[in-house]
Amino acid sequence: MATAERTATTTWEGDLREGRGTVTVTSGAVGDFPVTWASRTERSEGKTSPEELIAAAHSSCFSMALSNVLAEGGHPAESLDVSSTVTFDSGQGKVTESRITVRGRVPGMDDAAFQEAVRTAEQGCPVSNALRGNLEMPVDASLES
Repeated sequence: MATAERTATTTWEGDLREGRGTVTVTSGAVGDFPVTWASRTERSEGKTSPEELIAAAHSSCFSMALSNVLAEGGHPAESLDVSSTVTFDSGQGKVTESRITVRGRVPGMDDAAFQEAVRTAEQGCPVSNALRGNLEMPVDASLES
C-alpha cells in the first residue's frame, strides 16, 4: 500500500493565554477551526483544542479498525458508535488519557466475541499505536441488541 501524508496548519496570534489561532486542514473536508488556550483548559465556546482533534482522530481510527476486525471475522457491524474523550492535565502540561467508549450492533455475535474483537482492534488501530505508552487508553465496550 502507498504511504499517505495529511497536513494541518495553525496560524497563531498573540501570547498563550490571550492569543488565538486557526487550524486549517489541507484536505478541505472541513472548515477552519478556531483554537485558544481557554478552549483547551476552561470552556470551548465554539472553539476546539488539540485534545479534541486527537479525540476525533482516535475515535474515527478505532471505529475503522473495529469495523475491519469484525468484517474479517465474518460479523460485519450493523453500526458502531465510538467516542474518545481525551484528558489534558494543564498542571502537568500533558495529555493523560484517551478513553474509548464503544457501543456496537453486530448481528450474530455474542459479548465475549465482541470484547475480543475490541481488544484486537485496539492493538491494530494506528492512532492507538501512536499514543500507546504515552497515556492511558481504557476501553469501555458493550454490544447492543
